[in-house]
Amino acid sequence: MADQLISTAVHRELPGSYVRPESQRPRLDEVVPDAQIPVVDLAGPDVVSRIGQACATHGFFQVVNHGVPLELMAAMLAVAYDFFRLPPEEKAKLYSDDPAKKMRLSTSFNVRKETVRNWRDYLRLHCHPLEQYVPDWPTNPPSFRDTVSAYCREVRELGFRLYAAISESLGLARDYAEKALGEQEQHMAVNFYPECPAPELTYGLPAHTDPNALTILLMDQQVAGLQVLNQGRWIAVNPRPNALVVNIGDQLQALSNGRYRSVWHRAVVNSDMPRMSVASFLCPCNDVLIGPAASLVTEESPAVYRDYTYAEYYTKFWSRNLDQEHCLELFRTTS
Repeated sequence: MADQLISTAVHRELPGSYVRPESQRPRLDEVVPDAQIPVVDLAGPDVVSRIGQACATHGFFQVVNHGVPLELMAAMLAVAYDFFRLPPEEKAKLYSDDPAKKMRLSTSFNVRKETVRNWRDYLRLHCHPLEQYVPDWPTNPPSFRDTVSAYCREVRELGFRLYAAISESLGLARDYAEKALGEQEQHMAVNFYPECPAPELTYGLPAHTDPNALTILLMDQQVAGLQVLNQGRWIAVNPRPNALVVNIGDQLQALSNGRYRSVWHRAVVNSDMPRMSVASFLCPCNDVLIGPAASLVTEESPAVYRDYTYAEYYTKFWSRNLDQEHCLELFRTTS
């Protein structure tokens, strides 16, 4: 299966299966390169109000002084690069295009149904509870399991601290989101974007929102590629030293009754250097009932979304193309 992966060879030309129709190309020259990105110092003042404002206006923000050890962040990126440098035959053992698998190495987004591929290979891991999933993780590189496990623990703790601040910013109890979303699953996508011979013709990932509740992204410190839609324009999110990027997922948009935005974002590629990102996802329990918080529903602000289970939502999300209309639109109330 190694021939499915784009990280097993150097590509001088972009294969036709990755070329987007002209109307769907990234138009890189129109991207705002130096937009003001919300930054929240978690050790600073007014954390709750700053997070609330960022969630309402942008749907994402960067955090500094977040408590995740900087040496662990560096080690996570290093072991990710080491993994994608493994020989093709080693990586081929882990390849799968089955999205139901709890641990798999794959490419693009959903190769079973998409018509144009994305310039990305990725390792998908389930991460909670660790003792259940780590035995199935790669053993090569040798430090992989220990490094990734330590990083997962730190990010999970950060995620629950952010839940508390987000809940409080909505006028809810600090533990509201954590309780309302049930026992949180945790997934990780280790994304590798090789050098691309024609970055203006394709994507690493096209525009999408995240189906989960909260995403915490560790970006490559040397190479930019994340772009976010803000006020109708794509803006570049450039690497900020020691920062992590946080974006609101669809489930927090529903819980907030539409006050907070699940942000449209995409990954672009470049011809000069490969890029790595590590996305950690906090996901609701499959059978928990999700919908707007009761105290946020009033006569003036009726419920925007009906109640549903995360399992129902996730099934619909995976049955569609990544860049179709916002999946939450399928769950709007009729009133």
